[in-house]
Amino acid sequence: MDDEKRNIKLLPRKISVTLETCRRPEPDLSTRDVLALPAARDAKHFCSVSSNQRVTELFEIIEKLQGSRIDEQRCVFPPPLKTQLLKIGGEVPLVLPPKLGGYWLDPPLDKLVDISPCTSPQHGLDPACYDILERDSDAKIYREFFGSLYHHTFIAVDASLGPLVLSVCLEGEAQRIRVILRMMECSLHGVFSLSLFPNVPSAVELAKRLCENVTVTRFEAVSYLKAPELVIAFDEHRVTSNFKFGILLQKEGQFTEEDILSNTEETQEFQEFLSILGETVQLLGFTGFRGGLDVSHGQTGDDAVVTSFQGRHIMFHVATKLPFTEGDPQQLQRKRHIGNDIVALVYQEGKTPFISDIISSHFLHCFLVVRKIRGEQDQRASGGYQVCVTARDDVPPFGPVLPDPPIFTDSSLLRQFLLTKLINAEISCYKAERFSRLELRTRSSLLEGLQNELSARSQCMLGDPSSTTLPSCDGLRGVSEGSGGFIENFKRAIRVRSHSFDTLGVPKKIGGIVSHRPKTAYAEKDDESEKNPDSTIPAVENSESADLGNQQCSHEES
Repeated sequence: MDDEKRNIKLLPRKISVTLETCRRPEPDLSTRDVLALPAARDAKHFCSVSSNQRVTELFEIIEKLQGSRIDEQRCVFPPPLKTQLLKIGGEVPLVLPPKLGGYWLDPPLDKLVDISPCTSPQHGLDPACYDILERDSDAKIYREFFGSLYHHTFIAVDASLGPLVLSVCLEGEAQRIRVILRMMECSLHGVFSLSLFPNVPSAVELAKRLCENVTVTRFEAVSYLKAPELVIAFDEHRVTSNFKFGILLQKEGQFTEEDILSNTEETQEFQEFLSILGETVQLLGFTGFRGGLDVSHGQTGDDAVVTSFQGRHIMFHVATKLPFTEGDPQQLQRKRHIGNDIVALVYQEGKTPFISDIISSHFLHCFLVVRKIRGEQDQRASGGYQVCVTARDDVPPFGPVLPDPPIFTDSSLLRQFLLTKLINAEISCYKAERFSRLELRTRSSLLEGLQNELSARSQCMLGDPSSTTLPSCDGLRGVSEGSGGFIENFKRAIRVRSHSFDTLGVPKKIGGIVSHRPKTAYAEKDDESEKNPDSTIPAVENSESADLGNQQCSHEES
């Protein structure tokens, strides 16, 4: 009986120990005594497990948010190819599609390519067929047909179509009316004979002739004297003569992005290939199109490869000439330029295939891969250059057509083919979903800005008191002046449209936290204005976002 009473008296103390042991032991017991109690051991175990679990979960969250970007971007080479390279027709292909697909190859992987020394192309080597695509074939219609003739411009806002800008020109000698209707999605151009109308047609009637979905009942006439300059800037915002492309060197056994971007030495073979594409110039003090490279302080290397081709100026971002950073496996100083290009050329030294998605980038959509063909007896002897093209599935095919087989023995012919193919590749890439979506958004913003600017300037011209407070209407300053001017807003939109992550629907990481705000820090497309000084419209990427600009999306990082 006495034992039972003694146990009852001890019970409250045991309960107290269980509840308090996570904080501190009872003052009348030593720490060792408390921990020796069964209830204390259980409580300690419970607290330890709970604490460890919370810490583990916390680190898992941090790891997910701040996980190494290099691991996220790493392209895993198909396991079977690590030990035994896939061979087709006795030769290793230049390009292999990624495991998950998403890219097309030309020539297809299943097509055997005979690269024996006696092989000669059967067709596709006619330079006369190497035509460069036009980014916007109708962009200069206004300048060509309206600029020198008396014409009118009208504006309106349609309930369903949004802002409308209509230009009408009477070609008296031909007895016809030429019309351009600018809408958010596109511009429509038409020519109508005067005989179709009993009287001079109204702006509404002409607009409905071009687009039956127009519902406005009235257009506002533009009376601003410098309206043609603003209209031309909008129409030609996608026109550019400047292009930039990346050049990567892939050596034997290099299967990853880190390996390829870490190459620093240029072999004589690679230098000979670069000399085919263009000339090497010193960047410091260079006055031509710089493609986002630093020509004042040498922060992007000492020299670069440039060329001019059929009225186009081309800057090559050669990986081996861009700054190399010790201890940075991602080589961001190189990736920030090449990752913001839309098209890149890969030169292979060896027979290691290039995997289409090995370079992680939101902007790179197409690769041209070139490999030198070596003689069977003398490895130094050249049998020409073999070429292969790979692009994302939503990039439409583009010319010129690869010869069959895709081999070039003439260096001048190879140069003409590659430069034409690179330019056409970029223009074709703009039709991919990601870029077309970005362009539509940019165009809509620019058109709205143009319509608002023309309306405000016209009201100022007419002396409307209600518009005197508009900052953009203070006097007739140059069209490029004034923080509220269309041209300035236009240039600003062009730099921002640049491959803004926000528009592309790709969140950016800031200190491990995902942000959905537009990303502009990486836009190295400052050459936007260079590409197109008059109508600068810029044209990126995962670690670096680029400008979709001048290249018209043609990215110039800003």
